[in-house]
Amino acid sequence: MVSVDFAERPVKKLVLFDVDGTLSPARQRTSPEIIQLLRDLRKQVAIGFVGGSDLVKISEQLSIGDINILDEFDFGFAENGLTAYRLGKQLESQSFIKTVGEKDYQELVNFILHYIADVNIPIKRGTFVEFRNGMINVSPIGRNASVQERHDFEAYDKVHHVRADFISFDVFPHGWDKTYCLRHVEKDNFEEIHFFGDKTSKGGNDYEIFSDPRTVGHTVKSPADTMRICKELFLS
Repeated sequence: MVSVDFAERPVKKLVLFDVDGTLSPARQRTSPEIIQLLRDLRKQVAIGFVGGSDLVKISEQLSIGDINILDEFDFGFAENGLTAYRLGKQLESQSFIKTVGEKDYQELVNFILHYIADVNIPIKRGTFVEFRNGMINVSPIGRNASVQERHDFEAYDKVHHVRADFISFDVFPHGWDKTYCLRHVEKDNFEEIHFFGDKTSKGGNDYEIFSDPRTVGHTVKSPADTMRICKELFLS
């Protein structure tokens, strides 16, 4: 039986969305059209977001006006589900630092910062290591780089393999990728769990949940692509 909380939905399925590149342009705000799509979709199925960033950053990207994004989704999974919400109520959370320990954490950060200091790349800005509840995020050029600078570095990286030769862009304990969020929805017994993401190739941060046997994966190239596929699958 699907949870009674979702009994009014005509389709007993859950649709999960990556944030960057799927519901919004990378590190930018989503559009009113996407918000309307989600509201229409929620009349048919249960929906949720799953992102690597913390809830504050995800809220900034997905909020239009003064809406509370936790009111717009049935499930909210920040930091890959380490911080999780179900119908607006927070679920049990997990912590990177408690699991790894301060000593090992500092050794890792020291290695990363020494390596970045010696990497010769076109630009460096600021915030090379960002500490999060469920992971650390590593950016060789710095998370303070502009959108255009990030695009330029991505093109440079495809040739010179800075991140591939260096370290995973997101660093977290084994199993703490986006599949972590699936443990929060198991008891609801959905007929299917669909996942939409743009980084679904091996090495991308959507790959594990996209290829997980518990999900039906969909690769998108943009929020417009997400909108098109959702309408075809669930709203036609």
